[in-house]
Amino acid sequence: MHSSTPAPMIFEHASAIDTGRMRNNNEDAVLVDAFNGMAVLADGMGGYNAGEVASHMATTHIAAEMARWISEQTDAPDPSNTRRALEICVDNANRAIFNAAVTNPNYAGMGTTLVVAIFSPLHLVLGHVGDSRCYRLRAGQLQQITRDHSLLQEQLDAGLITPEQALYATHKNLVTRAVGVEDTVMVEINVHEVQPGDLYLLCSDGLTDMLDDNEIGFLIQGQASLEAASLALIDAANQAGGRDNISVILTRFEGEPPAGGRSWWPFKR
Repeated sequence: MHSSTPAPMIFEHASAIDTGRMRNNNEDAVLVDAFNGMAVLADGMGGYNAGEVASHMATTHIAAEMARWISEQTDAPDPSNTRRALEICVDNANRAIFNAAVTNPNYAGMGTTLVVAIFSPLHLVLGHVGDSRCYRLRAGQLQQITRDHSLLQEQLDAGLITPEQALYATHKNLVTRAVGVEDTVMVEINVHEVQPGDLYLLCSDGLTDMLDDNEIGFLIQGQASLEAASLALIDAANQAGGRDNISVILTRFEGEPPAGGRSWWPFKR
């Protein structure tokens, strides 16, 4: 006997992080909160261990504050409310990192890029600062759905260089925005409709500087599981040179949106 109630949409996650072949320490940080439908990835910068500190502060601060806000919702929140909550959480994390950098000489000038995804059965609220990215794989097509906040992207937008020239640019990693380097930060937040079968990739530039979009899409689709895909991406980036820390988070949707109730946040546990 078949039920007429739609099956809950299931969100499946996997993540991987690697120091790479050229660095001694890892300044990337990833955090996945499957219960609350949240993925956060940060790529830190700064001397000593400051980059590590900044990326860890960003991921933990934002995840903790967003989880608290989500837990207070009695129904599926409107994306505009989730967007506002995320803006506040990023602003608070920015101030915490900036204050730590100002008060501790070892942390002077530290900051971090950021990409954070808040998933619900109908929407993805996606925020980012800097050049950490999010891609969506839908119907076999991989598409970058964030736009880098970088000098290179600004030059591309202005027509000063071609996409072919950008591949060999020496200033790929100069970002125009970062969390924690000033007392305020502008986070870009967009809302995307989600569909069953969608797969989302959050990643640091340690992946995208080593592999092009075609290689990334091929590797994701060629694996039997998200865990295998995340490890394949890390391995390929290292094989291509591994010049930076590499971090990835993969999220795949299965099933249909739920009928209602608390199941509006029905993640696989």
